[in-house]
Amino acid sequence: MAREPLSVVVTTFNNVDTLGACLDSVRFADEIVVLDSGSTDGTRELASAKGARVHEQPFAGYSAQKQAAIDLATHRWVLLLDSDEALPAAAADAVARALDTPAVAGFVLLRREWVFWRWQPRRARLNHYVRLFDRSRARMSGHEVHESVVVDGPVRRLDAVLDHYGERDIAGRVDKANRYSSLQVRDRRTRRPSFLKARMVVYPTVAFLRYYLWRGHWRGGWAGFVAARVHAFYAFLKYAKLYERERSGGQRDIVGGAERGDE
Repeated sequence: MAREPLSVVVTTFNNVDTLGACLDSVRFADEIVVLDSGSTDGTRELASAKGARVHEQPFAGYSAQKQAAIDLATHRWVLLLDSDEALPAAAADAVARALDTPAVAGFVLLRREWVFWRWQPRRARLNHYVRLFDRSRARMSGHEVHESVVVDGPVRRLDAVLDHYGERDIAGRVDKANRYSSLQVRDRRTRRPSFLKARMVVYPTVAFLRYYLWRGHWRGGWAGFVAARVHAFYAFLKYAKLYERERSGGQRDIVGGAERGDE
């Protein structure tokens, strides 16, 4: 029996530096759909040269933009990638095999992170996300940030690891922390966390220890330490910005740093 045809879906904005490796890693797919939001660096031209079907629309937010890209796919089964991710050969084989007889509605893939100047250590915990799914039974969560695929049906973990190149330097990671913390405040327009000031004091330390010790990034030397510190700063910013909004009486919505970044 032939495998289910596959659409690979990628959203982009000025990602010419990483998109080529991403698209090269999924050449086995039956189609590649790229939805761009106004790139000026040759991203769309590169995607076309790599054989992708390229569309363009203004950025609608991370979740909505990805849903729009998914809706452009021709096939029922979709592999959703970020433009700075790539499938190693073993992961590509695992994805292709999974589509031979997909008895579930979606598959979870693990993701290995590039941390500044090195890959995360082998025994550090890997992030995991639903990325391969039957789009007739799935949708994006709708969150402003940390958006995810919500699947109506059983999900199984696939023996496949994505490579994520992410932020190549500390400045990029700090910029992302600032942008994402602002988007987290937008997500919580109608929800005020309890003990907000206590969270602002305590939670950054909890976030650091969880990332550095529990998730095992202490094995990554100084790269892991710096990443854990930035993660703690992100945790602080979320609650500090919520407190700022509260002190302003809700009159000042948090917008600084919330603009679109690289997809």
